[in-house]
Amino acid sequence: MRTPSPVAPGGAFMEASGLVVTESSGTRVAGYAELGPAQHTPWGVVHGGLYATLVETAASIGASLAVAERSQIAVGVNNSTDFLRSLTEGRVELVAEPVIQGRVQQLWQVTITRGDGKIVARGQVRLQNIPAPT
Repeated sequence: MRTPSPVAPGGAFMEASGLVVTESSGTRVAGYAELGPAQHTPWGVVHGGLYATLVETAASIGASLAVAERSQIAVGVNNSTDFLRSLTEGRVELVAEPVIQGRVQQLWQVTITRGDGKIVARGQVRLQNIPAPT
């Protein structure tokens, strides 16, 4: 059976998110994104949907790595992201770690911080473990 590659390039959508993964395992994912006008709302701040994208992507990478040996991937079934501070531009760091990793589902928590260490957004993603596509 084919083992999935959850950190493979994800196309134009993933490229637009700006996420750069610097660490990935089944128990931790870390990375960063350089944010600016390309991710702005019409009002000039980074769009909350971008933070939700970063949260779900990081959680999905880690959760999929956790079940890859079972020829599975993990897909998001719920994403709850809180937007805590607005940002116009700059580098944000993210860390994703599991809260629980079960046989059928996983729950991951993700924190996104700006350069001064203050949290910009945080979220959690519940994921379903499913067979990897063939």
